[in-house]
This record gives sequence, structure tokens and C-alpha cells, in this order.
Amino acid sequence: MPDERYTVHVCHGTGCVSGGAEEVYARLGTIAGSGIRLKRTGCHGFCQQGPVVVIEPDGIFYCRVRVSDVGDIVASLSTEGRPVERLLYGDPAAGRTIIRYGEIPFYRRQERILLRNCGRIDPEDIDDYLATGGYQALSRALEMSPEEIIAEIRRSGLRGLGGAGFPAGRKWEACRRAPGTEKFVICNGDEGDPGAFQDRSVMEGDPHAVLEGMAIAGYAVGAARGYIYVRAEYPLAVKRLQLAIEQARQRGFLGRHILDRDFSFDIEVFQGAGAFVCGESTALVSSMEGNRGFPKPLPRPRTTESGLWGKPTLLNNVKTFAYVPKIILHGAGWFASRGTDKSKGTAVFSLTGKVANCGLIEVPMGTTLRQIIFEIGGGIPDGKRFKAVQTGGPSGGCLPADLLDLPVDFDSLTAAGSMMGSGGMVVVDEDTCMVDLARYFLDFSQRESCGQCLPCRLGTRQMFAILDDITRGRGRPEDLARLEELGRLVARSSLCGLGQTAPNPVLTTLRYFREEYEAHIKGRRCPAGVCGL
Repeated sequence: MPDERYTVHVCHGTGCVSGGAEEVYARLGTIAGSGIRLKRTGCHGFCQQGPVVVIEPDGIFYCRVRVSDVGDIVASLSTEGRPVERLLYGDPAAGRTIIRYGEIPFYRRQERILLRNCGRIDPEDIDDYLATGGYQALSRALEMSPEEIIAEIRRSGLRGLGGAGFPAGRKWEACRRAPGTEKFVICNGDEGDPGAFQDRSVMEGDPHAVLEGMAIAGYAVGAARGYIYVRAEYPLAVKRLQLAIEQARQRGFLGRHILDRDFSFDIEVFQGAGAFVCGESTALVSSMEGNRGFPKPLPRPRTTESGLWGKPTLLNNVKTFAYVPKIILHGAGWFASRGTDKSKGTAVFSLTGKVANCGLIEVPMGTTLRQIIFEIGGGIPDGKRFKAVQTGGPSGGCLPADLLDLPVDFDSLTAAGSMMGSGGMVVVDEDTCMVDLARYFLDFSQRESCGQCLPCRLGTRQMFAILDDITRGRGRPEDLARLEELGRLVARSSLCGLGQTAPNPVLTTLRYFREEYEAHIKGRRCPAGVCGL
């Protein structure tokens, strides 16, 4: 048998590692014979089916693999026999097993651009990244002028993918033009939304893409130092980022005189303490400066004018930076050809909740909620009825079945009362009480409030108390008007994005599921049977 006839990809994303992937990998290493190469990879996305093992070049997809299964997998490769039937994916919709990775509906209906290396390369091996064209974009960028790079980013239509959706090119241009000889680049990896793991998966599965994007940004805006702000609850992401930084320094992609050019740029990892509010730019900067993570009061200068230590600072999300090398390599037109008029490229979501196929997905902007939930997600399990989807994390809104054909893009979600956010998407079925769900998300937001401004500190607490009363059978008819008034007040007058968006789950459930609130108050009953009324 020729050497390395098969490559066995073992997912080493956090989800699969917690399910025993390391033990599976170790066992494979002890019994795999010649002709079989083992490879650790980042997250394959189909986390619900982990631990995941993929056999290349045949693309055989094994799911929920245990150490006891390893012998049968190796035997099937050694004898070139049939795949191990019990480990193949069973499609609940079609009622059949599917052998190959690319034929599974969960993958087939995606367009994986940002995630294309996750699950394909070893994130701890820089040579694997280089084999996919890694750092070619940085080399090309250093042959361009900073102005040409920024113009390319502007033409691409890339928007910030941390939630606000501000045009990336405009932010880069503002930082480039800001006066000062010392500037910084910060990557915001402080992902704290319940159920969200897309930034974590990119940092774990394709860390060099983030570093390369940051280096290109540093050259474009005139910065010599970058930081990746990652919450300490992401130890695997921190480990792989630090390893990738060291490897990039050794190969000349970070440090002094990168690729023998008159450009120096280096990166450090900064570990945050897990405060949700530190995802806000000025709170993040305050945290890095050694202070409490408080957003700065209004009016305040933009971070591109006065950010870290008062210096001009470019701050973008993990996914935004990871896209940059692909745009530089393939061109602005290539990126802009996907998506909608105002939301270009693709969107990455962590699809969770009451859906058959949970995991990390990537689709072109403009893909409808129905396509995501029922074609990629496989619909609602156990024959239950779809009730709502909450997008944008705890600050997003809850959208009903009537809006399933809504395209997923920045403007459409905002118009419906929700938001793109950092990419969380939680599906709920008929057994979910929408009042209790709004209470859950508001509880998270009010607990994570920094307490600096009165509307957020007390307004969210008052709203939560009203919701708590309603779910306990103590609600009054006037509570609904009070919730709406308080929600609008908190959204309008809070200091930062946390408070401004915290009322969204309440306001959208009042908008789309008002009858459930009325049932709790007038009939003293919970239609979903959750609140114990």
C-alpha cells in the first residue's frame, strides 16, 4: 500500500474534544498502519454529531465515534472494505444513511468560504495552512500600497461581523488617516453570547487566517502591533493562537521586516475575564488598559481616533479579519458577487436549539431563515411545530413562523426587530414559552450590565421583575404597556450597545407573540405549559 493512501481527519474543536476526540485520535495513532496519515483539525461544524472523523480522499463521514469504534475504522481502510455502517450519518428526512461528507444536506447546502479550512487543516501546523495558499495574501498585500488595500476592502463591501455591521473599509480608512505615528490593531474575540461559538471555532480551526488578516490590516493602517482579545474561557483557542503566533514569527510572517520588507508587525494574545460588556469596543479597550471594562460615556471619540492608550486603533471581529486574506487573494468582485446589495459575502451562524442539525454553518447573505432551519438544520425534531428563531444573541429578537422567508442580512433582520449580531441563532418549538424565553435573555443582559448607566442598570432590572411576575401568575394588564415603555426608554438612552439592544427579546415577543403574554395575565395560564401556572 502506498504511503499515506488515506488521511484520517479527527475533529479537535472544543465540542468534539469534550466528547472524547483526543482519546479517539490517540487510539488511532497506536493501531493505524502504514498508508494512513492522522490529522487533527478544527471544527467541522456538525457539532451535534461529534466526535467526527472524516476519511479522505473518499470523503467518508463518521459521526459519534468512540474509542471502541477505532479498530473497525482501521480495518475497513486496511482491507479497502465497506465503510463502517453504524458510524455513518443517518439522514432523518430521507430515512437513509449517507456515506460522503459533501452529500449530507447540512454541508451540501452551505457555501463555506470563511470556514473552508476549518475541518480541513491541522490548526497547529503552519505548513498545512501554507499548503492552502496561506500567507500569499500578505505577500501580495505588501506589493500594494496601503491605499490600494483599503480601496479593495471598500469595494468588496465587507462589513464588521461582530454585530454592528459597520463597513470595514471605511473604518480602515479612518484609522489610516488618523494623525499619529503609533497605532494599534485589535481583534475582538470576546464572544459571550449564549449558544454562540463561531468566533471560537475560527480561532481554534484556522488561527493563521486571523493573524494574516490582522497583519494586512496593520500594514494598511500603519500599525506595528496587534492584540487578540480572547476570553479566558476559550483555553483551546488561546493555545492555538499563541502557537500560531510563534510559528508565524519563526517563518517571518510576523515580527520585524516581514518577508524582507520595510514593514514590522507583531501580535499578542490578551485574555479577558469573561465580562459580556467587554465585547463593546470602548469597554474592551478599557479592560486592556488594566481598568474595569466600562464603556466610555458619550460623546466619545471613535476608537479609530482615540483607542488603546489614546492612540488610533482599528478594532474588528475575528471573522472580519479572517475574511481579509481571501478578499486580497481573489479580489473585491469575487467577495461582492455573493450576498445582497447591502450585505455582501457570507454569514456564519451557530445554529442551536430545537433543530435536528445543530452546528456551525456558513451561507450567502440573503439566505432565508426557512432555508437555514429546514434545509440545513433539518427542521424541528420529534414532529414538533416550529415556533420562533432568535437571532443575534441575547440582544437579538425572536422572529415567528410568518417571517421564515425573511432573508438573513443586516438590514432585513433589523427591520424585523432583530439583528445579525455576532451570529447566534437559537430555534425554539411549540413547547417553548415565549414570555419565559424573553425573561431568560433579559436575565442574562441585566446580569451582564456593567451598571455604569442608570437606564441599563435599573431599566433592565425593572423589566425583568415585570416578566418574572408575569411568569409567576402575578402579572397585570398594564404590565404590557409598561414593558414597552421601559424597553423603548432603555434602548434610547443607554450608554452602549448592551443596554440599547437588551430590550429586543422582550419587544419582539410582545410584537409577535402578544397573545402569550395575555394568556399569562388574563387567563393565568402558560400556553406552552412551562411556567407552572
